[in-house]
Amino acid sequence: MKQIPERLLNIFRRYDTPTILNSLELLDSTFRTSCFTTEQMICADTTLPPIVGYARTATLSSSSEVDPNIKRDRSLSYYEYLSPGTTPCISVIQDVDERPGFGAFWGEVNSNIHNALGVIGVVTNGSVRDLDVLSAGFQVLAGKIGLAHAYVRIEETGIPVNIFGMNVQHNDLIHADRHGSVVIPAELAAELPTAIDLMIRKEKIILDASKRKDFNFEILKEAIQDSTQIR
Repeated sequence: MKQIPERLLNIFRRYDTPTILNSLELLDSTFRTSCFTTEQMICADTTLPPIVGYARTATLSSSSEVDPNIKRDRSLSYYEYLSPGTTPCISVIQDVDERPGFGAFWGEVNSNIHNALGVIGVVTNGSVRDLDVLSAGFQVLAGKIGLAHAYVRIEETGIPVNIFGMNVQHNDLIHADRHGSVVIPAELAAELPTAIDLMIRKEKIILDASKRKDFNFEILKEAIQDSTQIR
């Protein structure tokens, strides 16, 4: 995937994930049913703005014992994978255990390591812990809060993953905030700002009408009709 101009990334950062997804729907109807997370997630810091970055993918497991040397080698390979390449980047890690989140990979240590390597956040179906001491400014969207790390380790790196229905490949552009996460296709990135503007203008007509003191069904009906005419 080609790198998207920084000016576009800055535009995307201004809007929450529902706005991004609604706007993508105007460009491609498949976004009504795919390319986004479909489960409620734990957001470690709801005060942080949306994060936008390129996916660095991996899978992890924690429920069974593993040779310490294998665990170390896989961890080093994963950290090396994070180091070069397109920035900013977001770690997207699928917990492949039968009970995802049994052991937490994400906590004080890994949030600091990733932040120092230039990773701005993570989207995972796994668990997070150490909520009070996560690295400042590092966002975590996780499937649950956990206590133990168990036998947690990286399994594979740089492969396609699925996080609560959102299919992600290496270097996909990810937009995430406290609502969830969505993949922004590179081929739609240039059109997305125009779609965002259109979506906001359509909604504004209905929102403005609903705030009128004389608001009633007829005003709503007219506003909805007017909204459909906006191009």
